[in-house]
Amino acid sequence: MALFKTRCLVTLLLAGGLLALLFHGCAGTPQPKRIDNVCEIFRENSDWYEDAFESYQRWGIPIPVMMAIMHQESKYVNDAKPPRTTCLWIFPGPRPSSAYGYAQAKDETWEEYQESAGSFWSDRDDFGDAIDFVGWYCNLSSKKCGISKSDARNLYLAYHEGRGGFNRKTYKKKAWLMRVASKVQKRANKYKSQLAYCEGEFSKGWGCCLWPF
Repeated sequence: MALFKTRCLVTLLLAGGLLALLFHGCAGTPQPKRIDNVCEIFRENSDWYEDAFESYQRWGIPIPVMMAIMHQESKYVNDAKPPRTTCLWIFPGPRPSSAYGYAQAKDETWEEYQESAGSFWSDRDDFGDAIDFVGWYCNLSSKKCGISKSDARNLYLAYHEGRGGFNRKTYKKKAWLMRVASKVQKRANKYKSQLAYCEGEFSKGWGCCLWPF
């Protein structure tokens, strides 16, 4: 009987540990504590630097630019969504778009990424997939809109308005958006300066990246 009780206890403990791991996995990566410092972001999540560097190598968009856009879009919250609208000023209504995840990618744009550059398994709440999406989208904006890959301001405008909207200059009627885009540029510049001091901690022999802006 004592042996039976011991086996039951071990089984329960193992089952409890497995459930804890499953729930932990479902919870996703928590938001970094210091989102205004890219060095601290990568220190807290060292694999994020590797993901960002791989995206930079693949698409040529500097890490500070991609991270500044992601900061603006989600503040690094993995399951971020646009706030709901309200009905009759009280009741929660539908969300204004299907944007979701770190990069706030919409359903149709994410599907385009999956088909052309990602994979069926790519997830918007996975940092590695999301930062690759940002690099992919900005690379296309650079090619189709004639934007420098280091121009965080205009890359963000194209990211927000879509490439067609950017080429039509729809942002010129949105003073608030132009202010936000300028903030993204300032953050990219700040991240660039910060990364210059700490990138050696994460590069693992890849050598320091000289950002072209």
